[in-house]
Amino acid sequence: MTFKVYHSNGNPDYLMLFDFDETYYPHELKGWQLEDLYELEEYLERILHKKNIRIGWVTGSSLADIHNKMRAARMNYLPHFIASNLGTELWEINPKGEFYQNQEWRKRIKRSGFSHRVVEDFINDLRLIYGIQLQKQTQFGQQSFKMNYYYFIEDSARVKYDLDTIKQLARNSGINFNINRCNSLAGDPINAFDVDFIPQNTGKRAVVYFVMKQYRISVENTFAFGDSGNDVEMLKAVKHGYLLKNATEEAKQLHDTITADPYAKGIQNVCRIYF
Repeated sequence: MTFKVYHSNGNPDYLMLFDFDETYYPHELKGWQLEDLYELEEYLERILHKKNIRIGWVTGSSLADIHNKMRAARMNYLPHFIASNLGTELWEINPKGEFYQNQEWRKRIKRSGFSHRVVEDFINDLRLIYGIQLQKQTQFGQQSFKMNYYYFIEDSARVKYDLDTIKQLARNSGINFNINRCNSLAGDPINAFDVDFIPQNTGKRAVVYFVMKQYRISVENTFAFGDSGNDVEMLKAVKHGYLLKNATEEAKQLHDTITADPYAKGIQNVCRIYF
């Protein structure tokens, strides 16, 4: 299946960022969700001929997972760039649909000193010294610069202490992290937290700032859409950051600008206000 790439007028005036899973892409693939998604795709393609907008997906998924999901949903369009694996990879896509890694971003990652050994030592310390167990997310595998774990809630009285301990020790070890409540609609287990470890100066918020600077886009002209706790830092980094109506309860407690409609319909209705 061949995908088209959204139209580009050259130097962008606006930046529009989307989380992928359960924001742009609905995992349940219901008929109404797909109809709304295809309508959103055509709407975005139309306005891109009139407005200079750079569109990107900023996601925890790998490039391979994204391609599989696009095929499953029979999606039509690729964005101008994809920040995959929680922004540890930044792929730019030319009009022919060819992918190129952003070399400046790649240099930043390599300079970070991040390694699997450092994270594995950290995980062992959590277990042996603090009694905190993290379980590898084996269904996704461990990526070069992103390591995925689950924290399962066994004693609700310990959750805050354990998560605060993980955050503080990760900071002390020079490891960046993402921790948010799992979303079963995205294929995660219930009663667990998603715990990801990534290099310093990466992640969704770092991607926003990097791309704004690269394309010289004013913060006033930045938009982002998400559905979970790991999107909130991205939403707060832009001028117009929206959680979708279908967002997790955890996310809604952290960010209060929420669309009136779920998924693609929520995105399109917000875009129509501004474009």
